[in-house]
Order: sequence, then C-alpha cells, then structure tokens
Amino acid sequence: MKRLVLLCGIVLIGWLSTVGCHYSEQRRNLENSKKLRINMTREQVLKVMGEPVKGENYVTPDIWYYYINTQWNDGMITEDECMPLVFKNGKLAGWGWNYFEKMRVQRKFGK
Repeated sequence: MKRLVLLCGIVLIGWLSTVGCHYSEQRRNLENSKKLRINMTREQVLKVMGEPVKGENYVTPDIWYYYINTQWNDGMITEDECMPLVFKNGKLAGWGWNYFEKMRVQRKFGK
C-alpha cells in the first residue's frame, strides 16, 4: 500500500511539473508573439519566438507552430494547441488562426 501511495505521488509530481512547464511556455510564446511584425525573416522570428514545435506531422517549412493553449492534459502537443506562423518567400506573412484560415481559403480558390 505504501508503494502504491508513493508511486501515485511520484506520478502526480511528474504530471504537475509537465503542466507547469507547458504553462510557462504558453505564456512566453504569447508574450513574444506581441513582438512579431509582418515581413520579419525566419532568423528574426527565431530570435523573438525561439524554436517552433518540431517533428509533428502538421508542421511544414512555411508554417511554424508555437504552443499557446493546453486543450488536452496528455503530454502531447496538438495543432489546436498551437499558434501558426505563416511564411511566404522566407518572410513572415501573418500569424494566428484567423490569418491561417484566410490564407488557406485564398490558396484553395486561387485568390
């Protein structure tokens, strides 16, 4: 019984530290996003925002994602928990879901 209580305590501490790390990353990314400007280079964006989410199947060279909002407490970062940054010709064209959706509609209908 003591082992079970100890194990549960260790799991809870690990989960809480993960949640805390994600929260500080979210806050930092939201604060840093206020410094973004249209036509920034990729290097300038990296200086402001740091490294984007890597290795997820929704990440592309022209669309970077930054973690901003926990939807699921499963330890995974999903697209709906991130803010997209869209690059065109190596420059920041826009960011956020409103811009991203507008851009996708324009691409689809060739506007």
